[in-house]
Amino acid sequence: MNTKNEAASEVQMVAFKLEKEEFAIDIHQVREVLKMPQVTPLPQSASFIEGIINLRGEVIPVVDLRKRFELPAGERNGKTRIIIVEIQDNNVGLIVDSVTEVLRLASSVIQLPPSRVAGTRTDLIKGVGKIAERLLIVLNLEKILTTEERIVLDEVTLNDMESAKA
Repeated sequence: MNTKNEAASEVQMVAFKLEKEEFAIDIHQVREVLKMPQVTPLPQSASFIEGIINLRGEVIPVVDLRKRFELPAGERNGKTRIIIVEIQDNNVGLIVDSVTEVLRLASSVIQLPPSRVAGTRTDLIKGVGKIAERLLIVLNLEKILTTEERIVLDEVTLNDMESAKA
């Protein structure tokens, strides 16, 4: 067997939990995983935007994925994490219940998402990965925020960076 082809058909993912569901994102978009820091709230922002954090001098907007996916609010505890991801050249923090593992998935076990699921925005889902009895929902990070939401976040982080310099 050609190991080069094998490696090309494998994807490395970061798996995390929200509620009782397990999700995954491509590790190439993950910058780092943080324990839950103090988040500064942003007045008059979208309901799912938790606020901003200062990470080594960089102002990063933080999105609560539970709120984004319209899940009930969960208890924040020692397992709660912020995954810093890169979405179209911008760093964004995603609050998740816990990060479970880094894993490799063969591309062959990732299926396209169902075309229609009642009450689900399937555009947020890149695919569904199957590992034994587990199902991992592979997120499409490019669709987590709409273009308008990204513009608003860019303006907020820009304004905060300018006021921090003043």
